[in-house]
Amino acid sequence: MIGIEEKQLAILVDKAINEMLSEDQAKLFSYTKKINHPNIYSFLQLAGDRKLTRSFWSSNSNDVTILGAGQAVTIQAEGQRFRSIENDWNELLKRATIHNPFEKQGTGIVGLGGFAFDPKKESTHLWRNFPAGQLTIPQVMVTIVDNQCYLTFNMYLHTNDHGFQLMEEYKELESYLLGESNFLKQDINMIEKKEVNPQQWMHTVQKATEEMKTSITNKIVLAREIRLRFDKRADIPSIIRKLLETQSNSYIFAYEIDGDCFVGATPERLVKVEGNKLFSTCLAGTAPRGKTTKEDQKIAEDLFTDPKNRKEHDYVVQMIRKAVERYCTNVDIPSEPQVYIYKTLQHLYTPVTAKLMNSNSIFSIIEELHPTPALGGTPREESMSFIRNNERLDRGWYGAPIGWLDSNNNGEFAVAIRSAMIQGTEASLFAGCGIVSDSDPVSEYEETNIKLMPMLSVLGG
Repeated sequence: MIGIEEKQLAILVDKAINEMLSEDQAKLFSYTKKINHPNIYSFLQLAGDRKLTRSFWSSNSNDVTILGAGQAVTIQAEGQRFRSIENDWNELLKRATIHNPFEKQGTGIVGLGGFAFDPKKESTHLWRNFPAGQLTIPQVMVTIVDNQCYLTFNMYLHTNDHGFQLMEEYKELESYLLGESNFLKQDINMIEKKEVNPQQWMHTVQKATEEMKTSITNKIVLAREIRLRFDKRADIPSIIRKLLETQSNSYIFAYEIDGDCFVGATPERLVKVEGNKLFSTCLAGTAPRGKTTKEDQKIAEDLFTDPKNRKEHDYVVQMIRKAVERYCTNVDIPSEPQVYIYKTLQHLYTPVTAKLMNSNSIFSIIEELHPTPALGGTPREESMSFIRNNERLDRGWYGAPIGWLDSNNNGEFAVAIRSAMIQGTEASLFAGCGIVSDSDPVSEYEETNIKLMPMLSVLGG
């Protein structure tokens, strides 16, 4: 039985369909309303049970959490991926009908997704379902912002659709996803761990140090992979729950395509935009946590004064400054970093704030910043060329921008590190580190082990 609200919505949908008749073009219809807080794990589990594609995002300050189920529209790109997706996104919004009286961050039409680290490198079977760039606008989306909860549903309308029929289908889906699923956290046990060519990776590190002694290249970031096998199929809602419990000051993300799920807990923001306000982060230089407060403080002091880590961090600061100044005014970057403490690691951290100039978008900033020296190296072209020709790993979306943007000119993208590609009963985990001319391959290998810990512990390692 359709209620008063659904009847009113059906009328709005029919009005949007009638407006399309003269245009002869499909369009997106989006409606947002306030709801009580649902069980987010139940929502994700029920979406998975119905084979709906799932998306998840939680910012490191917990100010925005987004859950997506299903695909109303998917935007993909291969070549000029940032500009192509920006153009398609803008065209989609031009034709869309949006009913959103709240206009809070992450409400209205929201695209969630990400990009490949280097589309010029040939993709392998591991990333077969993940294109060079993709944004998904979910059918049903829950946004938690400012301690309030909003439900948005999106429909891609065609001229032969009927409002009341669509409302019946939507009401059934909403009732199902917001129902209780008796969600139980399912732990998985790792039964096999395989390091992918560690000796070869250390040999590549040595080769990179030799390259830097005879070239203009100052830093090359090299990543490696480990493969895990579990005793049963990995449960994505349980993994997200564990990440939220253990990595609370990181960005938690999950993005699913055709059953494969890229999931992670990254400390590194690439860019955040609120209207014309821009925020970015310089994060480079890593050390472990101590076992005691005194040991923690000593490690933090050593990290802050270590020449290699300070040099690596400064590369990132200077590059981000140059990129942001090209598109922004009022750029504010502190002269020295601070040590930011996470659950298992410590990092050198410098915040960046600025005002975005007119006509520039979050895509402009992403294209200018990616990859930062923290994930590629410096100079960019030379370091990327070395990675492309020598690194055996297919990074896919690892180390690349992942996040969201909305129809209210807000958005946030993080750098997808501390991450894993989950495929049923198997997973690939990734970690990298910045190589400079005096890097020691064994020490760099140990640093990647430290960086693998957050995801490894969540996945039963």
